[in-house]
Amino acid sequence: MNLELKGIIPPMVTPLTENGDLDDKGLRKLVEHLISGGVHGIFLLGTNGESPSLTYELRKELISKACEYIAGRVPVLVGITDTSFQGSLAIAHHSKKAGADAVVIAPPYYFPISQNEMVDYLESLVPKLPLPFMMYNMPSCTKLHLSIETLRRAKELGALGVKDSSGNIDYLYSLIEAFKNSPEFAIIVGTESYLPETIQKGGHGAVAGGANFFPRLFVELYNASVDNNLVKVAELHQKVKGLYNTIYSVGKYESRYTKGTKCALAVMGICEDYMALPLRKFADIEREIIRGYIKDFDKNLHDVTM
Repeated sequence: MNLELKGIIPPMVTPLTENGDLDDKGLRKLVEHLISGGVHGIFLLGTNGESPSLTYELRKELISKACEYIAGRVPVLVGITDTSFQGSLAIAHHSKKAGADAVVIAPPYYFPISQNEMVDYLESLVPKLPLPFMMYNMPSCTKLHLSIETLRRAKELGALGVKDSSGNIDYLYSLIEAFKNSPEFAIIVGTESYLPETIQKGGHGAVAGGANFFPRLFVELYNASVDNNLVKVAELHQKVKGLYNTIYSVGKYESRYTKGTKCALAVMGICEDYMALPLRKFADIEREIIRGYIKDFDKNLHDVTM
């Protein structure tokens, strides 16, 4: 399969009801919101999707329904990372059956593992996968920062590219440099504020959490970066960086990014902001703060994304 990974691929949140079931109505609205915003793909069951906190049954339901609603309009990537090897394979095979286009692999979490053990893991897992795969570097959640040597081996095994969410821009640049002669191996940044630098250095796009609620902003920033429209890049980049001082700054702890993203979607009327335990949605006071931020952004986003 010739799957080109590029552009803006939101790590879609998983809409939930108050009792923890899948919010089907919210899922439909969210899918349409993303696609109408011009995104180039959708990534299910990533960090923003709360994957480790969801049952296998709910993950499978999300994959099936999301693929049905997306209906082939953009590529669908599914995170299969799990503490269980067989659990990862089960989600991968369900993804294939549901119509997804690729799976995404990060190091299994909980046990700290070495680079050699990660390579052994890939050499065992990849031959059993029913779909193409992409790597995911998320050391803050997995305890392993994927080395370039490990990623070279992943590429030899067929990896389509890597999403880097390390937050280390020097490492990101080293990835782009290491694979500059392999343009088919996509370098996708997970730190959304690094999008312009990623494209300017030769990378391919972003898995941007903020594209859940403002997809058009990120798509336009990507397009401006590709076109080397430096004036528009500067203007749009300021809007993206503004998210860190507003929506992403509400609340405590690192969970504020996912909670803020879901809360933004809720105040926009797209889906509810219920979270899977151990996370909890924001209280009313935080919700009203985010509502104010969304209103402020809405006032000035229209002109810069036209």
